[in-house]
Amino acid sequence: MHIDTTRTIMAPATPPGEGGVAVLRLSGPDSFSILTTIFRPSRPVHSWQNRYLYLGHIVDDLEDIIDEVLAVRMQGPASFTGEDVVEIHCHGGTAVVRRILKRAFICGAVPAQAGEFTFRAFLNGKMDLSQAEAVADLIHARSEGAQRVALRQQQGDLYHKLVELRQQLVVLLAHLETYIDFPEEDIPDLQLDSFKSEATSILLSMERLVDSYQYGRLLRDGAHLLLIGRPNVGKSSLLNALLGESRALVTDIPGTTRDTVEEDLLIEGVPVRLVDTAGIRVSDDPVESLGIARSLEKLTTADLVLFLVDASVPLTDEDSQAYERLAGFKTLLVFTKGDLPAVGHQSFLDLPHVSVSIHDSKSLLYLKQKVVEILGFKSTQAEASVVIASERHSASLQRAINSVRHFISSLSLLSLEFLAVDLHDALHALGDVTGETTPDEILDQIFSRFCIGK
Repeated sequence: MHIDTTRTIMAPATPPGEGGVAVLRLSGPDSFSILTTIFRPSRPVHSWQNRYLYLGHIVDDLEDIIDEVLAVRMQGPASFTGEDVVEIHCHGGTAVVRRILKRAFICGAVPAQAGEFTFRAFLNGKMDLSQAEAVADLIHARSEGAQRVALRQQQGDLYHKLVELRQQLVVLLAHLETYIDFPEEDIPDLQLDSFKSEATSILLSMERLVDSYQYGRLLRDGAHLLLIGRPNVGKSSLLNALLGESRALVTDIPGTTRDTVEEDLLIEGVPVRLVDTAGIRVSDDPVESLGIARSLEKLTTADLVLFLVDASVPLTDEDSQAYERLAGFKTLLVFTKGDLPAVGHQSFLDLPHVSVSIHDSKSLLYLKQKVVEILGFKSTQAEASVVIASERHSASLQRAINSVRHFISSLSLLSLEFLAVDLHDALHALGDVTGETTPDEILDQIFSRFCIGK
């Protein structure tokens, strides 16, 4: 992302469309001069106060009123971006917003790029990269848990933890380099056990962070649950029951579901994409066969497969064929139609299993709890002060972990210069998370997730 901080940028901070109020934001050196050019206070203002809302009108070049607004000035560096910032609170109509933006652009503002406000905040040291990423996560959070994790990260919990780890690595590295740079000086003999103890403590802290990723990822991105089974075992009925509405067609005719049906919901606080699939069987119908092939393709992206078997009838070859397709995938066996007399299946019991009836709310609740348990989602993790939810953070921390592990295992094998390289690599990996050593192409990828006004 090419950023010219000499320019003053502008964009709506509120979503497009009709609403009671729209907020338009300017940031840059000319923010205030543009405001005074287009804004006429309702009462004379002799000296503009910082962070004070003024009532007035936005006018065009002929002094005709465009809209009645509230305007506020926030002088840098005490602003979101660290620059001079102005916000205009106008009526939320599309035409009003468009006319005010056009007027400001004529007076020297330029349209902001996606994420440019937050990127400027990052460049100006108002936040580190992990906090900037958390802004986008807050906007996109689909559950209270995801919002809490993003808020903690935005408030700097992850940053402060990484600073602590970096400081510990720097102290260890400085101690090591003392022996490299001053081998002839009168300093105590090198104590390998002390180095190992300090490095192991750092390693354990980083491993705990990485261990939180599965929990954080589930909260942020959600889990993909795939309903698999032969035709007429109750996949669509279970989908509807979990959603609490009739979303998928349900009939007694095998092959009714010919394509995947996908819906989002929360299960015990975890965002879930629930995917109903075509019944697994051999079919001469080309359309149904395409649906079955698509169902099997979805297996590779599923976090958990719900393998449905009708508990009220004997097993069929189609049940066995579906079971064979699931080797290597995380699977929960779900015996359906639990309100009917059961035949007592003894097959497939190597899988974790539950019995449900769509007419029994307690069995549906137990199914949800079992799903969350198998996904590895633990309620106690919600109280952890630092949780990572980004694959990028996890990968960077894993690189740091690998470097520290190599340092520990090589303490008595390699020269001190090579050991120092391991610690430098670990520091560089942690710096990738906070933005101190992050390549420009990664920054572009991160900020492309943002909306225009943020």
